[in-house]
Amino acid sequence: QVQLVESGGGLVQAGGSLRLSCAASGRTFSSYAMGWFRQAPGKERDFVAAISKSGGTTAYADSVKGRLTISRDNAKNTVYLQMNSLKPEDTAVYYCASARQTTIPRNRIPDEYDYWGQGTQVTVSS
Repeated sequence: QVQLVESGGGLVQAGGSLRLSCAASGRTFSSYAMGWFRQAPGKERDFVAAISKSGGTTAYADSVKGRLTISRDNAKNTVYLQMNSLKPEDTAVYYCASARQTTIPRNRIPDEYDYWGQGTQVTVSS
């Protein structure tokens, strides 16, 4: 059984930083691309960032480029999202997900990912 468990969310002031972690089990973690999505109240789940199985390729939503950084440690079966210069509009529940393939899916939609964590709340105050 595949499990993804996020941690590291919390309340932070605008301009601050957080580091999210996602620990994976039950699957050969290093064989799949991974992604982060976020969902604000009343809105759809949106793509944030993704990383290939080796970590050599990354992709970001335009709204987070230069502020958020995705990385992975295959020895620890963990993917990270370093969040800097946070803004109130970054407030959302953040989800990590495992892709169905080794490379970053071309379509930045939830359907390209088959396993999901339970989410972690990030709240940025102004």
